[in-house]
Amino acid sequence: MELPGQEVQFKMAPIARLHEMRATSKKIHEAKKAGVMALFYPTVDNQTNLILILRKTYHGVHSAQVGFPGGKLEPEDKSFQDAALRETEEEIGVPRKNIEVLRGLSEIYIPPSNFFVRPFVGITTTTPQFVAEEKEVEELIEVDLQHFLDNRCIITDTLTTSYATKLVVPAYRLNGYVVWGATAMMLSEVREMLLKIL
Repeated sequence: MELPGQEVQFKMAPIARLHEMRATSKKIHEAKKAGVMALFYPTVDNQTNLILILRKTYHGVHSAQVGFPGGKLEPEDKSFQDAALRETEEEIGVPRKNIEVLRGLSEIYIPPSNFFVRPFVGITTTTPQFVAEEKEVEELIEVDLQHFLDNRCIITDTLTTSYATKLVVPAYRLNGYVVWGATAMMLSEVREMLLKIL
């Protein structure tokens, strides 16, 4: 399937982020690089879930935000996919050998943290025994697929972040958490593709 791309990502982008991304597009080639994983898995009662994480509170632009497991490319990583698999194993305890990567998604540049991120969609065929990495992960968020595909989870919210106040953003409300910014933009592409095939 052809990737929906930035047009779909931008549906979930804060207006300020759109202007910022256009203004700083030249910085992308100098940005730090990261890989993240949208991991789907079967539950014990044979439903399909997506795993997200709530990051710890720390001094940084993504403090206490919901995101995908994943992280920065390290010297031992040969690719964005290697980084996504390694970080997923480290952060939520799912062995990389148990993850089948279905495909990469459209890359996204995140101006506040100066990261160029490549997301991937992966699946496991068995219910994982999650183990959260204590230093980075505050909580594991197991999202039911049908909840994610329900239009009622799409909202608009007003947030205050480490770099902006009263920021009006499109977002998803998943399991009671507001998911916005780059994660919501990447989820928008995942959701668009799923709606076409399910």
